[in-house]
Amino acid sequence: MIGGIFDWDGVVIDSAYHHERSWEILAKEINRTLPADHFEKGFGKRNETIIGSMLGWSDDKSEIINWGKRKEEIYREIGIKGGIPLIDGSRNFITELHTHSIPLVIGTSTERKNIELAIEQNQLGGMFAGAVCSEDVSKGKPDPEVFLKAAQLINTDPQLCFVFEDSTHGIEAAVHAKMIPIGITSTNPKKELLEKGAKLVVDRLDEIDLSILEHLIKSRDR
Repeated sequence: MIGGIFDWDGVVIDSAYHHERSWEILAKEINRTLPADHFEKGFGKRNETIIGSMLGWSDDKSEIINWGKRKEEIYREIGIKGGIPLIDGSRNFITELHTHSIPLVIGTSTERKNIELAIEQNQLGGMFAGAVCSEDVSKGKPDPEVFLKAAQLINTDPQLCFVFEDSTHGIEAAVHAKMIPIGITSTNPKKELLEKGAKLVVDRLDEIDLSILEHLIKSRDR
């Protein structure tokens, strides 16, 4: 049985505005500056990586962790106030796989509370067997830890797992996990996702159906 592992932000939900705005508010609160391209460079990475090595805001571990938690609190405040919409096509595709009893799981660098909020708002309860989130791993993508743990959650051979990702380092993580990466062009162009190892790239998840997934499995086994 195949399994589906979904990155969250940019794949299932359209949260770019919420995350970018929350970084801006945090920076103002703690009197730090953000480079113009911070969001593009940091999208999909763990907060500790962004605050520490990418932005260089601090080298104090406890301070970095506290600021990261505050950033996510701000994100949820924005999400509660304005709602967190789904990416076009994601509900249709997730529903189709769920209807065919394909085990689905989330593998993401975001916090569990963020996922719970969006699932509740968009009535996605029961669609996923679980989630591996930022607090469940010690290494961020492109390390494959998050996806390997996600495969364990649904008791599925990693080589039979499809990973649905919008980030280049997420595609790399799926490759490292020996899974089948499928790219979504919500945040990166098709060319870059293919260059990192995506076996298929689509603009919307509902361009894919079970026959396409089965073909990808057969193609790899040849």
